Amino acid sequence: MILASVKTDTGQLVVARIENRNCFLLDCAEDLDGLVRQCAGGLGIADLPVSRELPLDQLTILAPLVRPSKVICIGTNYADHAREMGGEPPDTPVVFSKFASAIIGPEQPIQLPAIAAHVDYEAELVVVIGQPGKNISRANALDHVFGYSCGNDVSSRDWQKGRPGGQWLLGKTFDTFAPLGPTIVTKDEIADPHNLSIRLRLNGNMMQDSNTSQMIFPIDQLIEHLSKFCMLEPGDLIFTGTPAGVGAGREPQVFLKAGDRVEVEIENVGLLANDVQA
Repeated sequence: MILASVKTDTGQLVVARIENRNCFLLDCAEDLDGLVRQCAGGLGIADLPVSRELPLDQLTILAPLVRPSKVICIGTNYADHAREMGGEPPDTPVVFSKFASAIIGPEQPIQLPAIAAHVDYEAELVVVIGQPGKNISRANALDHVFGYSCGNDVSSRDWQKGRPGGQWLLGKTFDTFAPLGPTIVTKDEIADPHNLSIRLRLNGNMMQDSNTSQMIFPIDQLIEHLSKFCMLEPGDLIFTGTPAGVGAGREPQVFLKAGDRVEVEIENVGLLANDVQA
């Protein structure tokens, strides 16, 4: 099932099931944050009643989730990206986080901060946690997944690495630095999340072109690892890392500027597009 948080013609925020360019507004929680939590409590989304049907072009699609308790990000999870950034593939997942306030939806602008000069793009497959768990075994890890979405781990390289100690959190969590969406595709729709093409276009030019099969640490291993440290809760997001082709790894380097358009496209998951503003 393809699910979205949308704004209707009356301004109300609701959950929609998207099929063939039409939206079926669901009688359930007012947004997907609430629906994911209800599903963790046993609500079956397949049988949710529909209030009405509307053409997709009459709705504004918002970020699918805006209130996750955690936005967990994985660094250098593709070997080619690790090497383009001057390192070697890690033997343990590199973990950092973003604040939920960084999340924006499709067609919302990525805003370039006045205090950041080298802002980069990173296409990523995002995992949405559906069932809570601590110390989850790898064998059962995917049972805790609700679905998948597209994400862009926007990064200020001059803060991430150019400040004392390497300010990863600050460099990654400026407002608007976590574009997400446009939808959540439930896990039953994705036969193998580790075999999806993942691409990023900047102003129509292909900058990243890879496959999730190239992840160093697959999703089940990441969930097992992360759940050793903290309880994973419904609605938590895991940005699973980006492949090679980021702006900081190019010669010459390419950083985002006002007027740019960034598109993240992941096979069977969706297309996330955002413009860049000063």
